[in-house]
Amino acid sequence: MVLGRFAPSPTGVLHLGNLRTALASWLSIRAAGGRWIIRMEDVDGPRCRRELGVVQLRDLAALGLESDVPVVWQSERSSRYHEALARLREAGRLYPCVCTRRDLQLLASAPHVEDGLRPYPGRCRERAWEGFDRALRFRLPDGRVAWEDLLLRAQADDPGSLTGDPLLFRRDGCFAYHLAVVVDDGAQGVTEVVRGADLRSVTATQIRLQEALGLPRPAYAHLGLVTASDGSRLGKRAGALGVEGLSNCQVTPVEITGWLGWSLGCLERPEPCSPEDLVQSFDWSKVPAGEVRVPETWI
Repeated sequence: MVLGRFAPSPTGVLHLGNLRTALASWLSIRAAGGRWIIRMEDVDGPRCRRELGVVQLRDLAALGLESDVPVVWQSERSSRYHEALARLREAGRLYPCVCTRRDLQLLASAPHVEDGLRPYPGRCRERAWEGFDRALRFRLPDGRVAWEDLLLRAQADDPGSLTGDPLLFRRDGCFAYHLAVVVDDGAQGVTEVVRGADLRSVTATQIRLQEALGLPRPAYAHLGLVTASDGSRLGKRAGALGVEGLSNCQVTPVEITGWLGWSLGCLERPEPCSPEDLVQSFDWSKVPAGEVRVPETWI
């Protein structure tokens, strides 16, 4: 069974880039006759808010995108993450880290290419386990990782040179993005991951973690980002470019879906429609790989 997921973090309103990713994932899975699920990645307690997740689910439902199973919240799955850490430690793939709070904060959340973060240099790799309150890192093996991206085709990276040994558990007790996403994709049987191109750089690291935990590798597709009409990142305009913000500007959900469907190569021109109207015309070979700009009239 093909199974795809959309996994936003409830830290703000879903903007057009998020909605485009959700629709592409939903269409790909529906075209293959599979199941589609929503998972809330809310492990980063200080930044994530339950009420924002509820708003995100409401906006997805307004476009006709709803999970085929009850929505999973990562904050309720800590026992699974502890089990994974125990397995990694037993296999010698985990080590404690005493780097500064600033280092840990930079490396804890889902990284983006444009952040320009340097890879972790591995200075704690030989540190003893006992005697201090510790964060935990995954010991990456050397070498490049290759995968076939549904949109970008043949890809390969050396995760050590991109991220260095990733943080999996923070000193404040929060599980990091890499661990939670890999464990949950495996536990939920996810076979296809669609996400933005800003997360392409972490794919090789996550594949290495899947290998260490004995989990299957899903197929990946990394979509070009949605930018403002001048080519800049959406930034503070993100809220205005969500379902509610656009509705306040008289842009209806079916018009949003139509524009998103056109941006994914399903329509010759933007026109109001439902997700179901786009399923038969969805094909990864038709999806543009580059960035997509928001219509000037929507800003």
